[in-house]
Amino acid sequence: HAYLFIGPRGTGKTSVARIFAHEVNNFEYELEDDYVDIVEIDGASNRGIDNIRELREKAAIAPTSGKYKIYIIDEVHMLTKEAFNALLKTLEEPPAHVIFIMATTDAHKVPITITSRAQTYTFKLADGKVMLDHIKSIAKKENIQIADDALEIIAKRGGGSFRDTLSLLDQISTLSDDLITTS
Repeated sequence: HAYLFIGPRGTGKTSVARIFAHEVNNFEYELEDDYVDIVEIDGASNRGIDNIRELREKAAIAPTSGKYKIYIIDEVHMLTKEAFNALLKTLEEPPAHVIFIMATTDAHKVPITITSRAQTYTFKLADGKVMLDHIKSIAKKENIQIADDALEIIAKRGGGSFRDTLSLLDQISTLSDDLITTS
């Protein structure tokens, strides 16, 4: 009923959480969908005890269209101590229809009382070859004319972060409709 995704930024924790949420409910996955049974919470903006109390109250309500009501709490490490304590109560006695997916870049800031009640999955930065193959595939699908050596530099500069690497590719792709090279 609870999962904790840990790892560096840009490694896909929140993306995997969204895909997982859709899969367990048999929902079609679209980036712009709006299923009421999938609730995303930014831990940095909703970090107080009142936010978690409200979550607990809403979690008691059965899902409307899926089998599960899923709460994705991004940057969970930003919750206050009091908010973690309120969340702990729900994790200890969860409604059968609720799944929590928590994501963090700072696992050491998540109390052991929370981590001990969740299945933990560690996400790692992609190695250079994986990232290079990934952005080559994207460049081909998006008809971005770019030389392999330029892609290698982008993959290296992205540092293994999918988000950072794709952002660089996107920025560079706007420079020219002609072949983008390193020279």
